[in-house]
Amino acid sequence: MTTASSILSELKKLGSEQTRKTFRRHGAPEEMFGVKVGDLKPIAKSIKGEQRLAGELYETGTSDAMYLAGMVADGSQMTKAQLNAWARNASWYMISEYTVPGVAAEHPRARDLAMKWIDAKKEHVAACGWCTYAGIVATRDDGALDLAETKSLLKRITDEIDASPGRVRYCMNGFVIAVGSYVKPLLKQAQAAAKKLGKVEVDMGDTACKVPLATEYIAKVEKMGRVGKKRKTMKC
Repeated sequence: MTTASSILSELKKLGSEQTRKTFRRHGAPEEMFGVKVGDLKPIAKSIKGEQRLAGELYETGTSDAMYLAGMVADGSQMTKAQLNAWARNASWYMISEYTVPGVAAEHPRARDLAMKWIDAKKEHVAACGWCTYAGIVATRDDGALDLAETKSLLKRITDEIDASPGRVRYCMNGFVIAVGSYVKPLLKQAQAAAKKLGKVEVDMGDTACKVPLATEYIAKVEKMGRVGKKRKTMKC
């Protein structure tokens, strides 16, 4: 039987100092092996759907194992308590803005979780909330969305983004892009919000990463004729 311990041993072998160095520049904690996401995928495939194991991997606190846990878990089968714990214990933005939203968006009460997290005082939890709601609009039919609420969140962003912490600003910008890209009835509203935002400034540390310009991103999606084309999952 595959255990969390055996998976950690495998991850340790796959890790490299070069990848650890790269991840550190992006804000990753020291507790990691430095495994490339591409190298996690074969492991994830072999243990896909093993909920118990996914939970155990996340609880190790090791960044690589936590990311793998999100690839493996079925968010629709997780409890709200589990998802709240995952959001609270996310160690850095790859976990709080990708891993946790990826599973949370699959949960039947994803909207409730997202709205709760958006109001959180902790930066990483609030960022997780915006990314989770972005995952909802990207994966669910427009008919299943609360368009009035989504529209109100666009206004909230333009009102609050300047006073928000860096990673929250990054994710707010991402939410505007998500609405403009995936919610056709709100395309014009998203475009207007993107225009108000302009260039969003976020300290990206010692990296070459940049904050996407929402106006350009949405325009590119529109030009490709892909506005409203939903994603099957937010996991990657």
